[in-house]
Amino acid sequence: MDHIPKIRQHFADSAQLKRDSVDALAPAVARAATVLTECLLADGKILACGNGGSAADAQHFAAEMVGRFERERPELPAISLVTDTSILTAVANDYAFEQIFAKQVRALGIAGDVLLALSTSGNSANVIAAIESAHDRDMRVIALTGHGGGRIAGLLADRDVHLCVPHDRTARIQEVHLLMIHCLCDAIDNALLGEDE
Repeated sequence: MDHIPKIRQHFADSAQLKRDSVDALAPAVARAATVLTECLLADGKILACGNGGSAADAQHFAAEMVGRFERERPELPAISLVTDTSILTAVANDYAFEQIFAKQVRALGIAGDVLLALSTSGNSANVIAAIESAHDRDMRVIALTGHGGGRIAGLLADRDVHLCVPHDRTARIQEVHLLMIHCLCDAIDNALLGEDE
């Protein structure tokens, strides 16, 4: 079986979606970067959550903040809510899987912090519960979704930022989510360190 034509199609589809969506998404990504930078400059922290591939993206973002993106800088406070298996399994077992992120937001989040919430469908019940808990804590939300935003689109406040990829295929949405995460990391670094030469 020749896989090359299908591989070429994946590359082409991914590139085309990125070209088609940049004008719609760039202003919102820039706004999200400003929200995150303001949070960090005010000694706030960023909490990140998602399921499956979105969980990996939440971890990826936190790693770029605590470690570095492309330039050396002081560590930045970001916590992935998807990595503590004892918390995740205890909460899922003792309460409900829908509460695995919400309880962590209530434990760790304070006013001025930001929740980075990832859900390709926009309908993940545990991400929705986390958003509701973040709002209860007077936190702002940056939501990365696709599929029109799902239920999450209706939960966001005016001061939140919705980065909704205009596509219905999960793999393509995740590819753009990762690109937007890298754009956010770069914009934060530029805001804190000055433009990269």
